[in-house]
Amino acid sequence: MRVLLADDHTLVRAGIRALLENLSGVEIVAETGDGQEALTLIRDTHPEVAFVDIAMPGLNGLEIAARASREAPATKVVILSMHGTAGHVAQALRAGVSGYVLKDAAADELPVLLRAIGRGETYLSSSISKHVVDGYLGRTPGATPADGEPAEVLTPRQREILQLVAEGKSTKDVAQMLGLSVKTVETHRSQIMDRLAIRDLAGLVRYAVRTGLVSSER
Repeated sequence: MRVLLADDHTLVRAGIRALLENLSGVEIVAETGDGQEALTLIRDTHPEVAFVDIAMPGLNGLEIAARASREAPATKVVILSMHGTAGHVAQALRAGVSGYVLKDAAADELPVLLRAIGRGETYLSSSISKHVVDGYLGRTPGATPADGEPAEVLTPRQREILQLVAEGKSTKDVAQMLGLSVKTVETHRSQIMDRLAIRDLAGLVRYAVRTGLVSSER
């Protein structure tokens, strides 16, 4: 099984790589610590499975999963995260992921995960409680999807710009990175603020952290 690793924490990436390389039939075809590069590598190397950190610089794991499902549908994306809340899991499932694994999961979950994905199943880390899954699927009475998730409120381009802004990139930097004009970026930023009813940069950053677009560690 051809595997790609994308995590901006070098030690975490090395640890997962070591575990995967001990599994029979697994080949690591590429690895990166940047979200934009991860998507490019998925398109270029055609891995069967891509392990992607949920909070990546440049492009977060949820956006990578959503785009990969359209641009490289043969690649199954597995989200790596420290967060197992209903909101994070629901966003990931809506983005089309094939797996969601907590970073504190036991090492023996990896072969189980890969076998499940090989059968075409969706794998969720065993420590993610049943009520989280039931809540997402709507089986729990009164359960509703998390409100205000970026996947429902903003367009893909707006989510991308919001992440870069929250990471501290200037309007000019964002324009250069995305190949847009400064005016276009300013228009998107204004629309983002209008849709979220947020009027300052600090509010945008807090929203991006709360919804998982960026990590609170950044």
